[in-house]
Amino acid sequence: MRTFATVFCAALIGFAAPAFAEFQQVTSRDDFMALVTGKTLTRPLVSIEVLPDGRIAGKGAAWEVTGKWSWENGYLCRTLVWGGDDLGYNCQEVKTNGSQLRITSDKGTGDSADFRLR
Repeated sequence: MRTFATVFCAALIGFAAPAFAEFQQVTSRDDFMALVTGKTLTRPLVSIEVLPDGRIAGKGAAWEVTGKWSWENGYLCRTLVWGGDDLGYNCQEVKTNGSQLRITSDKGTGDSADFRLR
């Protein structure tokens, strides 16, 4: 059940958290960093940190998640390794409603996953 391939750390169990407020697109690295610095992105079975030095670290379904990220032309671009599998490079649209991030692969045209910011 490795569905991380097209999403930052895709939906492991196939349902999204309910949205309580409208999501707004995050368009700058500074705004993205203000949201994630010192926080953990969580969803069922997933716990990820996006670190200011460009690293991604965490766990997904008990397997280690590592990677690197950058902000390019309004998108979160990342490489990701999950449980030893290289999931490759993808640029993703990021939206927030304040307490959550919605990350959508393929510059907003692919699969989405919602993460709580804790």
